[in-house]
Amino acid sequence: MGQEDAVVGELGGPLERMPQDWARALAVVAHPDDLEYGAAAAVAEWTAGGREVAYLLATRGEAGIDSMAPEEAARVREAEQQASASVVGASRVEFLDHRDGVVQEGLSLRRDIAGAVRRLRPELVVTLNHHDTFGGTWWNTPDHRAVGRAALDAVGDAGNRWIFRDQLERDGLEPWGGVRWVAVAASPQATHAQEVSDRSADLAVASLTEHRTYLTVLSNEEPEVYARRFLGEAMDGVAPRFGGRRGVSFQLYPR
Repeated sequence: MGQEDAVVGELGGPLERMPQDWARALAVVAHPDDLEYGAAAAVAEWTAGGREVAYLLATRGEAGIDSMAPEEAARVREAEQQASASVVGASRVEFLDHRDGVVQEGLSLRRDIAGAVRRLRPELVVTLNHHDTFGGTWWNTPDHRAVGRAALDAVGDAGNRWIFRDQLERDGLEPWGGVRWVAVAASPQATHAQEVSDRSADLAVASLTEHRTYLTVLSNEEPEVYARRFLGEAMDGVAPRFGGRRGVSFQLYPR
């Protein structure tokens, strides 16, 4: 058993309830569909309660479909992401145009994410699993790891006026130190969960189904059948650690 597997075992106890006393969130991920593999159910729950959630994607997913040229894939996947976000009530979707598949963890990515945090001023930042695996056997992709780690770093950058000073001087942005938590979806070291109603679960299925072109390549199942099976299993899997309630799990980093 590896070091990360040992940590997962130690953190396999009950999940706490996600914080509810916030108004604005920013979800930062690498690709179209990253949020729809679970986190969108939580987004549907949050927006139904009157909270604002914006999406920031590092790439347009242009390298994700082998049978489609990157330029066409980018156009298709951007449109599917816009439709998907609309289903769960996300307020906006923005793309940073880093290159799909070869996203570099570093200053350029941190700068872009910090700029969005300063501009949108969220209290909660959501990102995707930045760990090496999804639980010890399924190796995580470089883009997920790079964007997740950069998002965690950029939250600190955004609050420091002496980091990326050009954003203040040239773009008129102000430091934003108001992020109170970073929540990592699909983490093998989950600590918290958001309860999901039947309505939000259905919206999450519809949201993932909007990625029809990508899902058709990924699976032989009909997109809606695939989405309902995958998300149902994921949400049910949270219940044993969450008082029998279906939900979406997160690893929560207080700021």
